[in-house]
Amino acid sequence: MPRRKSVSEDELVDLHGKRGHSAFGSTGIGYATIQMLARRGAKVYMGARNVERAAVAIKQLESENILVNNAAMQPEGPFKFDKNGLLDIMVTNHFSHFVLTDTLLPPLKETANESGQFLTLLKLSSSAHMHPKPTTFSTKEAINKNYGESTGAYLSTYGNSKLANILHMKELQKRLNTESVPITCIAVHPGRIATEGTTRFVSSIPYVGWLLNKFLKQMVFSAPWRHGAMTVAFAAAGKEVAAQREQYQGAYLVPIAATATPSSFSRDERLQKELYETTEKIMSELF
Repeated sequence: MPRRKSVSEDELVDLHGKRGHSAFGSTGIGYATIQMLARRGAKVYMGARNVERAAVAIKQLESENILVNNAAMQPEGPFKFDKNGLLDIMVTNHFSHFVLTDTLLPPLKETANESGQFLTLLKLSSSAHMHPKPTTFSTKEAINKNYGESTGAYLSTYGNSKLANILHMKELQKRLNTESVPITCIAVHPGRIATEGTTRFVSSIPYVGWLLNKFLKQMVFSAPWRHGAMTVAFAAAGKEVAAQREQYQGAYLVPIAATATPSSFSRDERLQKELYETTEKIMSELF
């Protein structure tokens, strides 16, 4: 089957009367994803760290019936540990999403079981998940590993958080399948998109960042926001996903709207289980 060159709103199911929640959206890929879903009738609730930027996004999207906010941390070190021994990038990219998913899971399960309709849970991952090669996630220290203070190390630490996203979706999918709950869990790599985060990361590379940002970024991180949103929107509401749920359960999608094989570490069932159970333990101790 040939690779798609794009995904349009016409390839998404009718979302009138449907609601969604996302942890990002006042700019970048999240903003473009909201546009696509809203134009099919969805009402999406989102979170953001910056009130002013969220207000601007709401104003721009108000005709789309959307409530917006934002969240996500890029590979811009140095990373810091909080008083609980949690690494800031893991808090933003893994723990916060895990808690949100866990909190919303009971009503989502109830809705899925009562309506008989399949629901979808998404996590944005990255090809950077290929960088780390963990041996275990059985301890708090292992999950919050800081790979060092170089550009490459920052990318590995970031990749660890994105690996956690895939592991979480795969383990949760197995648990939902065991309970026969019709919810599909998908991890998505949106692509190398020209966002504010990628600009800051490239600029932060010592000595040559300004040069890379001027020339290399145009070749590597050149795709517009909507390009990144296409795979995300397809995973969330694509007609093909709705019609072939089993094929997409626990899947990893890459641009544009294609299934791919993630790293061997993300497919390790022991690591999947360890990450899930250790995260649960850490969260139970905090709350």
